[in-house]
Amino acid sequence: MEANTHVHRDDVASKLGMWLFIFTEILLFGGMFIVYSIFRYNHPVAFHLAGEELNDTMGLINTIILLVSSMTVAMSITAMQRGQVRRSMQLLVITIILGLAFLVNKYFEWGAKFDHHIYPGSSFLRELGTGDTLFFGLYFMMTGLHALHIIVGLIILVWVAFYIQKKRTRPDKYVFLENGGLYWHLVDLIWIFLFPLFYLIH
Repeated sequence: MEANTHVHRDDVASKLGMWLFIFTEILLFGGMFIVYSIFRYNHPVAFHLAGEELNDTMGLINTIILLVSSMTVAMSITAMQRGQVRRSMQLLVITIILGLAFLVNKYFEWGAKFDHHIYPGSSFLRELGTGDTLFFGLYFMMTGLHALHIIVGLIILVWVAFYIQKKRTRPDKYVFLENGGLYWHLVDLIWIFLFPLFYLIH
């Protein structure tokens, strides 16, 4: 009985720690969103024209990828709770594949910008003016930081999959999977804000 109580307290502490971490991440990106709003208010025309240079289709594809991956990781947790370990692992692998697909899509999107000499510090971008420089500076910084969070999330999910394989994460002990899912939902939530700010609000 005491051992179960100890495990329960560890799980609660682990979840609380993850929620606190998520809160700090929201503050970080929230600050960036405020900076973006200020610069957009000061350079509305430049931000409008610069936004039209982005590929809305690729942005939409990545949005769909993350929404589906958020669903599959949630289904993985539910499957684990029901004792369906194999199904939980399969859904987790699908989530990881979708995360990798997001990064591949982002790689090609960024690559197209570099091919057109649109990147921070480029002479072409400086010629376009301050507004364009600010827009693409924020675009690369914010989407790059988000991509870094995707990579971290993938590492966590791979680690969780390893724990499931070793039976260290199982139906009676799955807080690590839950925390991994929470982090992945955070990644999804951040993109839900990034997508309209850069791709849709022209």
